[in-house]
Amino acid sequence: MCLRNEDVGIFAKPDHVKMTYPESQLLHTLPILLICDNLRDPGNLGTILRSAAGAGCSKVLLTKGCVDAWEPKVLRAGMGAHFQVPIINNVDWEAVPNYLPNDTRVYVADNCGLYTQAQAQMSNKASDYGWVCDRRPLKFHKYEEEEENLESAASKGWLPELEVQSYDSDWTEAPAAVVIGGETSGVSLESLQLAESTGGGRLLIPIVPGVDSLNSAMAASILLFEGRRQLRVRAEHLSRDGSYH
Repeated sequence: MCLRNEDVGIFAKPDHVKMTYPESQLLHTLPILLICDNLRDPGNLGTILRSAAGAGCSKVLLTKGCVDAWEPKVLRAGMGAHFQVPIINNVDWEAVPNYLPNDTRVYVADNCGLYTQAQAQMSNKASDYGWVCDRRPLKFHKYEEEEENLESAASKGWLPELEVQSYDSDWTEAPAAVVIGGETSGVSLESLQLAESTGGGRLLIPIVPGVDSLNSAMAASILLFEGRRQLRVRAEHLSRDGSYH
């Protein structure tokens, strides 16, 4: 058996507070923040981080329950995104507001919206992407063991009432945080409560009937780059209006 000499390095996980980021990235940072809610698939998380860096997110929060951002498969899928955007790991929901700029509105990614609420009892089929679908009910981490549909949950008063708006409506007029739910558990009750308390809502990504779902990475990319587009259009309008004065 032939043995080869290999260089091995052992490093501590980087601390986002001590890290420095490329000047070009800082110049293009937008008032959009991403919150990953119980995302457990490393490939999806790495792809999401890559999209967040590409869109110019100010930072990414990973709540407790998410896969480790520095796990090898996440690093591989991220393609260097870890060194382009601040990533804060293992954040309790109670601490999330501490990382949000003043006046931030929280929006929960949602491909179900009111249609799902009306059709909550039509299907009990399990999904790998329970938070984003065409007809199935959302599931909540705290109440996974309870077989309650959205209607009974709302009647008991623990399901926040959030306005559902299209993903391409104007949701970037104030600093925004977008919540992407986990593939299995869906969005958490805490995320909906935070959205309600900040005056945010649920962003609906419509899909063609019969198509089962979008995965979390694809939905995150759609929303983040839509937010970037909205901010660019607003900046162009302000620049054009200012040129007349």
